[in-house]
Amino acid sequence: MLQLAVPEVSDHVASHQSALKAHRQSVKNRENNRQNRSQLRGALRGIRAALDKNDLEGARASLTGTISLIDRMASKGLIHKNAAARYKSRLVVRLAAGSAV
Repeated sequence: MLQLAVPEVSDHVASHQSALKAHRQSVKNRENNRQNRSQLRGALRGIRAALDKNDLEGARASLTGTISLIDRMASKGLIHKNAAARYKSRLVVRLAAGSAV
């Protein structure tokens, strides 16, 4: 399991147990969100690069996984549902335009 380095409690964090726990949770959630956002950006970058190189088979192969990842991030609230729809729509449109050529 991933061990997160929790920073030492400074003077700016409250000393109540509930506040300390909330701080620990926020640090953990921030790290998870950062990793998920990075994974999403990497997947989008990869499929866009495949489309730019006219690698339609590679783009088609990774499209399902990328769309699934986009939906998962939208369901977790990492991106807005309209942003997820926009990402998926643009990917499919670019893939269709590349297939037509």
